[in-house]
Amino acid sequence: MPTLLSPNEIQARLDTLPDWTLEGKSIQMILTFKDFIEAIAYINKVVEPAETAGHHPDISISYNRVTISLTTHDAGGLTQQDFAMAKTLSALS
Repeated sequence: MPTLLSPNEIQARLDTLPDWTLEGKSIQMILTFKDFIEAIAYINKVVEPAETAGHHPDISISYNRVTISLTTHDAGGLTQQDFAMAKTLSALS
């Protein structure tokens, strides 16, 4: 099982990911697109890297706004896996 990160480790990693914020035991990124079609196109880009990593984000969409949340559910909080996936997903936007 992945190791939980300490609050200091979490903050240090967040400092390198300006689009992400800490929300409880998750990190979150909110993206706004031109329209629904572009928002769905982004979500479709998320599928392959998430499947490859075996680490799947929680995703919500409201018209042109996509919210991505990451946490390692089986570890009960944030691990290096979450930050690795966040870096990958940031590069897609």
